[in-house]
Amino acid sequence: MRFHSHLRGRLTSLGALTIGVLTIVCPSDASAHVKWFAPFNVASEPRSLLSVLSPTFGYLFLISLVVMFGTAVVERTPFGSALLDTLDRIGGVFRSRTEALLRACAGAFLVALFVLGNVILTPELKTQSAIIPWLQVVMAIGLFWRPTMVLTGFGIVALYVIRVANYGVFHLLDYPIFLGLAAFFILSGLGLKLGNLRPLDVARWGAGITLMWASIEKWAYPQWTYPLLVEHPKLAFNWDPSFYMTAAGVIEFGLAFGLIWTPLVRRLAAVVLSAMFISAIFEFGKIDAIGHLMIIAILLCVIADDSPQPAWRPIWAPVFYIGALAGILTAYYTLHAALFRVS
Repeated sequence: MRFHSHLRGRLTSLGALTIGVLTIVCPSDASAHVKWFAPFNVASEPRSLLSVLSPTFGYLFLISLVVMFGTAVVERTPFGSALLDTLDRIGGVFRSRTEALLRACAGAFLVALFVLGNVILTPELKTQSAIIPWLQVVMAIGLFWRPTMVLTGFGIVALYVIRVANYGVFHLLDYPIFLGLAAFFILSGLGLKLGNLRPLDVARWGAGITLMWASIEKWAYPQWTYPLLVEHPKLAFNWDPSFYMTAAGVIEFGLAFGLIWTPLVRRLAAVVLSAMFISAIFEFGKIDAIGHLMIIAILLCVIADDSPQPAWRPIWAPVFYIGALAGILTAYYTLHAALFRVS
């Protein structure tokens, strides 16, 4: 018994060290959301799929596939249990307060948008309306009470729809995280689930889909980010910019997919992603802090969440991972062609 306790303690210590290394090493890949800091045109022609699916892309994706499968296998070992125990200890401080955390962060986020004045939901979505800033601060106040929290959720949906009308559906597909957040507040306020998904699961899926879609942009439009790499050269480690954008997209896609996978995979992915986004704030400042506040809050809640569901077998990890990549790549290029390509 003493031997098993000692072994468990050693494994837990190793798990803590592993998580610490992930938070230190991986943030170097952090970058801001390019649309907040550089010129872009979503209607312009993306790189061809043949250019995207290069041998370099294939090698990097194969590595990420092996990592995904390996992590899913490790999850079922004593070391995987030790990692989960470590994450349970880290997240235990606010596990029972995840709803309060999301409400507080969303309130701060909406107040920040009110102070900026001409922004609706994200920094690059502008508004000339004098009403919308006040609506956003009223929505922040609504988060103080459970019944009005539901109204705040519907308010987020309304703002999203308004932006779709102004900027188009393709542009707003960058931000399904807001629909997930809205669903969180509506479902939490009403005490409901969405099928088998808890409110936090819906928010987590919204964050994962958002980041998977954004990673496609790194491959389809790498030229949007090149000016940022010139201004912030340490982001790319002196790598070739083209290689860096391919690698950054693969890393982001893999971590984003991890958010919708099994408990250890999603919690480790949330650790790395939150470290990346937080470190990017020091490089890009207050706009980045405001823009990424809600995704960071959701990631912290995922780290703390100790739900055992789902419990898929490791063999399914590469199958769903490849399927997710193929599906989102196809959706991105097909929808762009349908909306913008002139025959």
